[in-house]
Parts: sequence; structure tokens; C-alpha cells
Amino acid sequence: MFTGLIQQIGRIQSVQRRGNGLRITIAHAPWTPPLGLGESVAVQGACLTVAERGADWFACDVLGETLSKTDLGRKVAGDRLNLERALRADDRLGGHFVTGHIDGIGRLAARRRTGEDWMLEIEAPPDVLAGLVPKGSVAVNGVSLTVAELGARSFTVSLIPFTWSQTTLSDLREGDAVNLETDVIGKHVRRVLGASVGGGLTEERLRQAGYFRGA
Repeated sequence: MFTGLIQQIGRIQSVQRRGNGLRITIAHAPWTPPLGLGESVAVQGACLTVAERGADWFACDVLGETLSKTDLGRKVAGDRLNLERALRADDRLGGHFVTGHIDGIGRLAARRRTGEDWMLEIEAPPDVLAGLVPKGSVAVNGVSLTVAELGARSFTVSLIPFTWSQTTLSDLREGDAVNLETDVIGKHVRRVLGASVGGGLTEERLRQAGYFRGA
């Protein structure tokens, strides 16, 4: 489990083909305590396992299933990556619960500056959009963000200057792919309510289930 608060940016040293998967070696600033073998690290939002490591690098295996659900197969040596170590039981939760299991790949439709902040519009698959709500949480390349607006084919998020400068989201250009993960709590609510009321989750069915009061 992760929080979506990026701890540092790593850089790919090498990418090696292994069967239908990849071995990716990533350079990073030394962590305290150091990474351990078998530890989970969110890489661009995808939960990967440390297979080898040194003081300032680690290697992880990316299986074919992960390659099909993320943009990691498009990465090459020199690319920057968002990194976050797994959440400890006594850590502060400053973002939201992020599992590291990517729901789908989106694409940056537009980016623009609004004062000191940046706005990103991201096109997303229908099943990902169905898991979003305005002002709800979404992880974009592992970064915990708030959905500012939600449309039929896309959603927008706003980035403060700190997030812009401390993550790889500032590297994005229009047309670039992004890894998307919707809120895990919302997934469970949607699943339970969808099963209990039957026929899918709609505003009317939420009303019937008692989640709306009054007119």
C-alpha cells in the first residue's frame, strides 16, 4: 500500500528483455534505511518488487501483465520515474490509499498554466472514468491528485508548484501515456452497492440505498 506522495525521482539505467517481461534497473538517491530485497516500490504508480539493489540503485522485474496495463514498456534508459516506498503501519497518510495496481492507461489531452498552478486534462478509458467522482482521488503516474472536473471522455487535475517540480508530471507532453489508478475505497463501495441494488450504480440507485436525503 502507498499514499501517492512521491518520495524521489529515479532514472532508468537500463532495460533488459526477459522472456515476455523486462528487467528495469533504476538509479536513485540513497534511502534511509536502504531498500531491502523483496521490498515493494511504486514505480510510476505500479507496485514492483526489488529483485536486486545497491546503495543508489535497484532492479525489478516487470511481467507481461504489468506491461499490458502500464506505460512501463515504453520507458527507455534515461527516463525519469516517480518512486515511493510502501507505506508503514505507523506512517502519516498524507495522500490517499494507493495500491499500486494500475487500472488503465490514460493520455494527456492538454496542459496549461493557471497562475502558479498547472492544469492537466487526461483522456481515460470508460471503466476508469466510471471509477472517478468530482473532488475524489486519483493516482496519475503514482501521484495522488484530486479530480477537479469530470467529463464524458476525460478528467482534469490541478497541480501546485511543489507537485509540478517534485514529480515527473512536469515531463509530460500532449499525447503522452499516463498510468491511472482510481480510489480503492470507491471501488469497494461501487462493487458492494452495485451488487446490492442490482443493475449497476446510478444516482437513482444510490438514492434508493439511502445515500441522498431530501429532494
